[in-house]
Amino acid sequence: MNWQRLAPTLTSIALILVITFLRDKSRTFAAIVAVTPINITLALWIVSGATGDDPASLADFSRVLLVGLIPVVLWVVTAFLTFRAGWSLWATFGLAYLVWAALLGLGFVVGWLSFK
Repeated sequence: MNWQRLAPTLTSIALILVITFLRDKSRTFAAIVAVTPINITLALWIVSGATGDDPASLADFSRVLLVGLIPVVLWVVTAFLTFRAGWSLWATFGLAYLVWAALLGLGFVVGWLSFK
């Protein structure tokens, strides 16, 4: 068993369990934990292992992460606005993911993102 590959997965599971436990204790703290950059850290950890810790590859991956955060932020803005307007959970998810996908698509069209 390769612990270098297994550790990010176990860390993700632990984070989900922490959020599940905290949601009833403090929604604010659960929300803060939910948006910590742990997924970014885990992704960089995995990419680092796959690229031999190559700084150029990690810098390129980090640039794509930065571009990818724009649709994520607008996903949250969309969710906030639709919940405030009284929309249901699933309708909100539908519109928020539509906004997210459209913005990612735009990133590919304008050349900020690519499958290389």
